[in-house]
Amino acid sequence: MIVFQLLGVIFNLGLAQLLQSRYGALGVLCMFLIVVGLRARNTACLSVGALIFFLLMTQA
Repeated sequence: MIVFQLLGVIFNLGLAQLLQSRYGALGVLCMFLIVVGLRARNTACLSVGALIFFLLMTQA
């Protein structure tokens, strides 16, 4: 169980670093909203995060 949590943290940090380097602070905010929406099962946060991610991808 601890191994999965450790892998999850490493994955999240790596993904956050990638988004920050490519897409800036808005990419990190997008990832934060998606993760919070998934963990809290909050569709509003998840939808806003997905929308921001979609807008970032269309600009790239």
